[in-house]
Amino acid sequence: MKIVEVRIMRGPNYWSVKHPKIIVLKLQMEDQQELTTNEIPGFSDKLEKLFPGMYKHRSLEGTEGGFFRLVRQGTILSKVVQHIALELQTMAGMDCGYGRRYPAPAPGEDFVVFSYQQERAGAYAAQAAVRITEALARGQRVSIVQDIARLHQIREDEYFGPSTEAIVMEAVSRDIPYINNQKRNLIQLGYGIYQKHIQAAITSNTSYFAVESAGDKNETKVILDEAGIPVPHGKIVYNTTDLEAAIAELDYPIVLKPLHGNQGKGASINLRTWKEALKGLAEAQRFSEAVMAEQYIAGDDYRMLVINGKFVAAAKRTPAMVTGDGVSTIQQLVKQVNQDPRRGIGHEKALTHIKIDKLTRSILKDKDLTLKSVLPAGQVLFLKNTANLSTGGTATDVTDLVHPYNVQMAERIAGIIGLDICGIDVMTTDIAIPLPEARGAVIEVNAAPGLRMHISPTEGLARNVAEPIINMLFPHGSPSRIPIVAVTGTNGKTTTTRLIAHMLRQKGYQVGFTTTDGIYIQENKIIAGDTTGSFSSEFVLKDPTVNYAVLECARGGIVRAGLAFRKCDIGIVLNVSEDHLGLKDINTLEDMAQVKAVIPKTVCADGFAILNADDDLVYAMAGNLACKVALFSMNEQNPRILKHIQKGGLAAVLEDGFISIFKNSYKMRIDRVADIPLTFGGRARFNIQNVLAATLAAYIAHFEVNEIKMALRTFVPSAETTPGRMNLFKLPKSEVLIDYAHNVAGMEAISEFLKQVPATHKIGIISGVGDRKDEEIIKIGQLAATMFDYIIIKQDVDSRDRHGHQINLLLQEGIKKGAPHVKVTEIKEETRALAHALEYAPAGAFITLFSENVPEAVKMVESFRIIQHRKAVSE
Repeated sequence: MKIVEVRIMRGPNYWSVKHPKIIVLKLQMEDQQELTTNEIPGFSDKLEKLFPGMYKHRSLEGTEGGFFRLVRQGTILSKVVQHIALELQTMAGMDCGYGRRYPAPAPGEDFVVFSYQQERAGAYAAQAAVRITEALARGQRVSIVQDIARLHQIREDEYFGPSTEAIVMEAVSRDIPYINNQKRNLIQLGYGIYQKHIQAAITSNTSYFAVESAGDKNETKVILDEAGIPVPHGKIVYNTTDLEAAIAELDYPIVLKPLHGNQGKGASINLRTWKEALKGLAEAQRFSEAVMAEQYIAGDDYRMLVINGKFVAAAKRTPAMVTGDGVSTIQQLVKQVNQDPRRGIGHEKALTHIKIDKLTRSILKDKDLTLKSVLPAGQVLFLKNTANLSTGGTATDVTDLVHPYNVQMAERIAGIIGLDICGIDVMTTDIAIPLPEARGAVIEVNAAPGLRMHISPTEGLARNVAEPIINMLFPHGSPSRIPIVAVTGTNGKTTTTRLIAHMLRQKGYQVGFTTTDGIYIQENKIIAGDTTGSFSSEFVLKDPTVNYAVLECARGGIVRAGLAFRKCDIGIVLNVSEDHLGLKDINTLEDMAQVKAVIPKTVCADGFAILNADDDLVYAMAGNLACKVALFSMNEQNPRILKHIQKGGLAAVLEDGFISIFKNSYKMRIDRVADIPLTFGGRARFNIQNVLAATLAAYIAHFEVNEIKMALRTFVPSAETTPGRMNLFKLPKSEVLIDYAHNVAGMEAISEFLKQVPATHKIGIISGVGDRKDEEIIKIGQLAATMFDYIIIKQDVDSRDRHGHQINLLLQEGIKKGAPHVKVTEIKEETRALAHALEYAPAGAFITLFSENVPEAVKMVESFRIIQHRKAVSE
């Protein structure tokens, strides 16, 4: 068994729209293709012993234990790989349940598709599952301990954290989208101008000054003391001399903690001797040179949480501890506590395993204990100095017990410090008594309080403290999404995207859009290149100045990683034709249609899928959509259109020379086709299709008819507005058309246009694309022979892993099939081929260049036009 490819899908994709985060594993089964599990001695027994949790895997039977029964009856090994990959992640605290196995087009190959929570964990699980399956099939001994440990580590490295996860999940429940910006360690909630950011429990609303104040423990105490809040007396110390003076003033017991610290790191409490104090100073100075020495306040440790000025939760926190039974050693007691199913590694569960670390051993040593000591029955031993859940502590919800005085005090503190999310640490004997009466004190104020103790307390009610955070960031009724128009198809995507973006700008929107030549934010190209994948879409959605997104979504991006968004408002599919077939296992037009169908499947329920009713494969996509559907056609009598509008549907058609919209039984004429510049007087029929789709998008976006008409008339095709799409130049003696068309369907569209162009000679500069099938390259040559009187064959710089000479031979073969007597010349470089055509074209000639480097070609034609014009003037 051999791994051919591992692909990570991050959004709706060819394999699944409902399950966007999946691993696609392509396997070469080799000699194990026909082998089934019931043919391998002891396979099922070993699998069940190794993965007892797989009993929950229902498989196709739909009942627990279904997969084990399937294994005993006999199933193929790629199916086993799928289930092991899922179970490994689940055992490491990442519950993953979706998986499928499909035969690949190539003989002896299978696809294994399974879900993941963390990317690196999913990729690792893929590799490990194949290795483990192979070992089981060969009867080898298998241990998964290291694999689980590695997956645990990956999870801890990449996991949001419980606070972030709670906020993100609450946002998702409110239909607020999010983007994980791992480079900046931020989560973006919402898109475009509506975005907010969180980093754990710090938000983009959090005041910098408030965070600074809360981070300086001494300043916090001074501020709170001035406001009448009870705080422990304290001194800042830097060395043993300072410490001695502080103890003389404060007296024992004391607390020592880093002045600038968090999560209880370096803190030591209830220190009663000089020896303990020296040790506490050294521990604190591991994190901060300046150390806060404070009076020790007797009582229990409470955390009060205030969000947006309102008290929302409180928890009593207890450090990691064990209780003696008179029989078990301390080490055995810790092991017993860690067997609690609620405990796990790091943040994977509600509670964390207690680790016997350096601090624990130090505590034991101070008490003259070792791990082998036996505690008397009922004796409690605290194993940590602080009550943090991340070190094994526990939390009990006490929200309903907090005295109103303490509630008001907490809300005052949050306002005084200026924090939108504020965690207040209190030491008191009873939170149900006003703090001054109980002789308690506020120990600390936290600017990024952990939410885990409130979300998943050890005892008491769980509190959804993420809800008020989301309500603060996105009050009910306020927007979080910007409208998204997604455009796909084989040809016309970029032109349609640019046209829609132009229409939206005319309406006053701040538009971000992606195309095959770059990412644009409000008309400015920010990044150049073929930007039609998920990264480019995400780039637009992350921009804080954009309030409308128009995203060109090409085949490559959908197949490689999926979409960057979970849903869009308008999804447009222009056409499906032969292009890029044979790449990434997309071998047929039906496969390609399934790729393009991802776009309409992501349209939200109230949105519209705009589909080409003249294209059988595109029209068929309407059959299983949950959204509304609008159709367009070049024929107003198209039966599909007539049936659609009879049912009250929305459609745009070419009728009697006009672009018209049908809604129910009403017809709205938008404009004459001949008056729309993009159609070149109606000759560029393929652009009429693009106009129809864009017109529907504008109408759905609540444009008035006159607004649509004005936008269509002001979109003038040129090298600036539509680079590489029907860029037409009139020279003194000839005309030049530069177009990016690189497939048969695109060239056929140009061919229809050229039939209406009068010219003495029609010259074509063509090339083949290396990653196409031989038949497609031959068809391009054959078609070119019917279009031109003289053909110049060039070679693209990017030959896409195929020798240029081989491509040219296929083009020559096609030309001979189409018109054997057409004159053909080979000039390798595009610029030299264009220069040759411009120099030697007879008067009245029409030159068509299918360009790889459009900007360079445009520059050359413009320069040649100036030279010819000057020459004509001088003559």
